Amino acid sequence: MNKKGYYGPYGGAYLPEILISTFEELTTAFEKAKADPEFWKTYEQLMQTYSCRPTPLTPAENLTAHLGGARIYIKREDLNHTGAHKANNVMGQGLLVKRLGKKRVIAETGAGQHGVATATMAAKFGFDCTIYMGEKDVDRQRPNVFWMKRLGAKVIPVKEGTRVLKDAINEAFRDWVSHMDDTHYVLGTACGPHPFPEMVSYFQSIIGTEAREQILQTEGQLPDRIFACVGGGSNAMGIFSGFFDDPVELVGVEAGGKGLQSGQHAARLCSDDASPGIAQGYKTWFLQNDEGQMRGTHSIAAGLDYVGVSPILADLHEKKRVRFEAATDEAVLEAMELTMKKEGLIPALESAHAFARAFEEAPKMTASDIIIINQSGRGDKDIFTIADAFDDPEWKSFIRDTAERYHA
Repeated sequence: MNKKGYYGPYGGAYLPEILISTFEELTTAFEKAKADPEFWKTYEQLMQTYSCRPTPLTPAENLTAHLGGARIYIKREDLNHTGAHKANNVMGQGLLVKRLGKKRVIAETGAGQHGVATATMAAKFGFDCTIYMGEKDVDRQRPNVFWMKRLGAKVIPVKEGTRVLKDAINEAFRDWVSHMDDTHYVLGTACGPHPFPEMVSYFQSIIGTEAREQILQTEGQLPDRIFACVGGGSNAMGIFSGFFDDPVELVGVEAGGKGLQSGQHAARLCSDDASPGIAQGYKTWFLQNDEGQMRGTHSIAAGLDYVGVSPILADLHEKKRVRFEAATDEAVLEAMELTMKKEGLIPALESAHAFARAFEEAPKMTASDIIIINQSGRGDKDIFTIADAFDDPEWKSFIRDTAERYHA
């Protein structure tokens, strides 16, 4: 990365003039925090006492026996407070907000986990909080919306555009332009204008640092392959960062939706529907047509249907340091069901994309090989989507009876 926040040709900060001073202030505060050893110590202590760090690296012995081939380990980011890796980033940014002396935070969210994490951080640190969420995601992630509000956040459904994550980001930026003096935008993934890709990756790097130490302690060797789902890219950057200097294959798994040929997916780096472009303040690969208009996205996982991808991952893709694959909705549901029944773990639909690809590749490897799957979040937030996808008759009956009772 150069001083302008580029990773190869990707990244940068394409900003309206009104936001430049705010970004300069944020960049300076972040750089000072990084240079202060006490800041990282404070961050680690906060995560240890508030968010269950270090999260365990769980041997998946039953899945290993069932699939054959490589030995499987699962990095348990689902055990973080609020149920996902998102806590790592928001707590770090919360400490920065305290340094900046601001009193209000805003955020975007797709799957809702970043929204819940931000609302939690705001409650702990005493900030006012507003969360922007696409109307479509509000409908399919209602439990997370409930918790955000109970935590004291104001949740604003975004009804414009395709009503998903990219539209929530647009609205959050509009808010920030109007409230720069007292507000910080807690961007949730490793995207957006500099310094956000670097900053989010910095806080999420705690995942990879832990995972590397844990696998060496357990196995006495590095893993051969690591799998992580990729929406914007924060959990992938988190675990991958611990192994960039090692001979470890890194595999990012995007949302294949209904298939890469269907046009209903969110695969930026492993489909023919994306190309480099500039939007939302940075340059990366976007799902867009020849005129630069953004395409619609689809994924069974609300957190993966973003139209862009981290500029850092775009550069790593171009350098062939990270291999990108896609997993379809159907394969994701099959992987989730197998994981639940064999290991008693319930990965988030987002995380299950990494599981799906790992389950395809593990049997083709040898018993001396080791893979790590990053379970970036837990699946209880997805109960409505999962129950509907599995066509569970008892769940449908419960929903009908509940609706009748409340409307009686």
